[in-house]
Amino acid sequence: MRRVAPLGGGTVPVQDHVALAEIELCGELIIAASNAEERLSLESIDEVLRVAEARAESPGR
Repeated sequence: MRRVAPLGGGTVPVQDHVALAEIELCGELIIAASNAEERLSLESIDEVLRVAEARAESPGR
């Protein structure tokens, strides 16, 4: 279910924690790519996105 901020300048902040986490990861990936001299390898991308950590925390794997 997606929450939408009220129209008309409502004062209640709406936070979508999943979207905020995705934005943070995209920012980290952009920073890593801009600092790299060459294209990032798949392993480097996985490291920036903390794929191994997510897999370790995921139940049933």
